[in-house]
Amino acid sequence: MVTLYTSPSCNSCRKAKKWFDDHKIPYVIKSIFSSDLKAEDIMEILKKSENGSEDIISSRSKIVMENDIDFDEMTISELISFILKNPSVLKRPLIVDDRRLQVGYNEDEIRSFIPEAQRYAWLGCNHRECEHFDDCPSHSCADEN
Repeated sequence: MVTLYTSPSCNSCRKAKKWFDDHKIPYVIKSIFSSDLKAEDIMEILKKSENGSEDIISSRSKIVMENDIDFDEMTISELISFILKNPSVLKRPLIVDDRRLQVGYNEDEIRSFIPEAQRYAWLGCNHRECEHFDDCPSHSCADEN
Protein backbone atom coordinates (compact mmCIF):
# COMPACT_ATOMS: atom_id res chain seq x y z
CA MET A 1 0.00 0.00 0.00
CA VAL A 2 1.18 3.48 -0.86
CA THR A 3 1.27 6.10 1.89
CA LEU A 4 1.26 9.82 1.12
CA TYR A 5 2.63 12.07 3.85
CA THR A 6 1.07 15.43 3.11
CA SER A 7 0.05 18.80 4.44
CA PRO A 8 -3.26 20.57 3.72
CA SER A 9 -1.88 23.58 1.83
CA CYS A 10 0.63 21.68 -0.32
CA ASN A 11 0.02 21.98 -4.06
CA SER A 12 2.41 19.11 -4.88
CA CYS A 13 0.50 16.94 -2.40
CA ARG A 14 -2.75 17.67 -4.24
CA LYS A 15 -1.08 16.76 -7.55
CA ALA A 16 0.15 13.46 -6.11
CA LYS A 17 -3.31 12.59 -4.74
CA LYS A 18 -4.90 13.42 -8.08
CA TRP A 19 -2.35 11.27 -9.92
CA PHE A 20 -3.07 8.26 -7.69
CA ASP A 21 -6.83 8.84 -8.02
CA ASP A 22 -6.58 9.17 -11.81
CA HIS A 23 -4.59 5.92 -12.02
CA LYS A 24 -6.93 4.16 -9.58
CA ILE A 25 -4.05 3.23 -7.28
CA PRO A 26 -5.13 2.95 -3.64
CA TYR A 27 -3.27 4.99 -1.04
CA VAL A 28 -3.43 6.13 2.55
CA ILE A 29 -2.94 9.76 3.53
CA LYS A 30 -1.10 10.73 6.68
CA SER A 31 -0.96 14.38 7.56
CA ILE A 32 2.46 15.40 8.83
CA PHE A 33 0.78 17.93 11.12
CA SER A 34 -1.44 15.46 12.94
CA SER A 35 -0.96 12.58 15.30
CA ASP A 36 -0.91 10.38 12.17
CA LEU A 37 2.85 10.91 11.96
CA LYS A 38 4.68 8.49 14.25
CA ALA A 39 8.33 7.85 15.06
CA GLU A 40 8.05 4.50 13.27
CA ASP A 41 6.92 6.29 10.11
CA ILE A 42 9.93 8.58 10.16
CA MET A 43 12.27 5.65 10.77
CA GLU A 44 10.80 3.79 7.76
CA ILE A 45 11.13 6.88 5.60
CA LEU A 46 14.75 7.36 6.65
CA LYS A 47 15.53 3.69 5.91
CA LYS A 48 14.28 4.14 2.36
CA SER A 49 16.12 7.40 1.73
CA GLU A 50 19.43 7.36 -0.10
CA ASN A 51 20.94 10.30 1.77
CA GLY A 52 19.17 10.16 5.12
CA SER A 53 17.81 13.40 6.54
CA GLU A 54 19.19 15.39 3.60
CA ASP A 55 16.57 13.78 1.33
CA ILE A 56 13.55 14.49 3.49
CA ILE A 57 14.30 17.72 5.36
CA SER A 58 14.09 21.13 3.76
CA SER A 59 17.25 23.05 4.58
CA ARG A 60 15.34 26.22 3.65
CA SER A 61 12.82 25.63 6.42
CA LYS A 62 12.49 28.65 8.70
CA ILE A 63 13.29 26.73 11.89
CA VAL A 64 16.39 25.15 10.33
CA MET A 65 17.72 28.45 8.99
CA GLU A 66 16.99 30.49 12.13
CA ASN A 67 18.60 27.95 14.46
CA ASP A 68 21.46 26.82 12.20
CA ILE A 69 20.63 23.18 12.89
CA ASP A 70 23.17 20.53 11.92
CA PHE A 71 21.32 17.27 11.41
CA ASP A 72 24.59 15.38 10.95
CA GLU A 73 25.35 16.00 14.61
CA MET A 74 22.06 14.49 15.79
CA THR A 75 21.49 10.89 16.75
CA ILE A 76 18.64 9.11 14.95
CA SER A 77 16.50 9.43 18.09
CA GLU A 78 17.20 13.16 18.32
CA LEU A 79 16.42 13.60 14.62
CA ILE A 80 13.12 11.74 14.88
CA SER A 81 12.15 13.68 17.99
CA PHE A 82 13.02 16.97 16.23
CA ILE A 83 10.90 16.05 13.19
CA LEU A 84 7.93 15.06 15.37
CA LYS A 85 8.13 18.41 17.16
CA ASN A 86 8.73 20.35 13.91
CA PRO A 87 7.00 18.46 11.09
CA SER A 88 7.08 21.52 8.83
CA VAL A 89 10.75 20.75 8.14
CA LEU A 90 9.73 17.74 6.05
CA LYS A 91 9.68 18.04 2.29
CA ARG A 92 6.31 17.18 0.80
CA PRO A 93 4.76 15.03 -0.32
CA LEU A 94 6.63 12.00 0.90
CA ILE A 95 5.37 9.02 -1.07
CA VAL A 96 6.23 5.64 0.40
CA ASP A 97 5.43 2.02 -0.30
CA ASP A 98 7.02 -1.21 0.91
CA ARG A 99 10.11 -0.73 -1.30
CA ARG A 100 10.63 2.89 -2.17
CA LEU A 101 10.43 6.55 -1.24
CA GLN A 102 9.72 9.48 -3.50
CA VAL A 103 10.18 12.99 -2.21
CA GLY A 104 8.03 15.61 -3.90
CA TYR A 105 5.80 15.22 -6.91
CA ASN A 106 7.60 14.26 -10.11
CA GLU A 107 5.36 13.16 -12.96
CA ASP A 108 7.93 10.74 -14.39
CA GLU A 109 9.20 9.22 -11.15
CA ILE A 110 5.75 8.70 -9.64
CA ARG A 111 5.05 6.11 -12.34
CA SER A 112 7.23 3.67 -10.40
CA PHE A 113 4.25 3.28 -8.03
CA ILE A 114 2.09 1.75 -10.75
CA PRO A 115 1.52 -1.87 -9.70
CA GLU A 116 3.57 -4.39 -11.65
CA ALA A 117 0.54 -6.25 -13.06
CA GLN A 118 -0.91 -2.98 -14.33
CA ARG A 119 2.42 -2.09 -16.02
CA TYR A 120 2.53 -5.48 -17.76
CA ALA A 121 -1.01 -4.97 -19.01
CA TRP A 122 -0.02 -1.58 -20.39
CA LEU A 123 3.03 -3.02 -22.14
CA GLY A 124 0.75 -5.43 -23.97
CA CYS A 125 -1.44 -2.67 -25.33
CA ASN A 126 -0.80 -1.82 -28.97
CA HIS A 127 -2.72 1.44 -28.80
CA ARG A 128 -0.37 3.80 -26.98
CA GLU A 129 -2.02 6.63 -28.89
CA CYS A 130 -5.35 5.71 -27.33
CA GLU A 131 -6.74 8.68 -25.42
CA HIS A 132 -7.58 6.32 -22.52
CA PHE A 133 -4.15 4.66 -22.33
CA ASP A 134 -3.06 6.24 -19.04
CA ASP A 135 -6.26 5.49 -17.16
CA CYS A 136 -7.17 2.13 -18.67
CA PRO A 137 -6.03 -0.51 -16.15
CA SER A 138 -7.05 -3.45 -18.33
CA HIS A 139 -6.31 -1.80 -21.68
CA SER A 140 -9.32 -3.43 -23.25
CA CYS A 141 -8.47 -1.37 -26.31
CA ALA A 142 -5.81 -4.04 -27.04
CA ASP A 143 -8.67 -6.32 -28.15
CA GLU A 144 -9.53 -3.91 -30.95
CA ASN A 145 -6.65 -5.08 -33.18
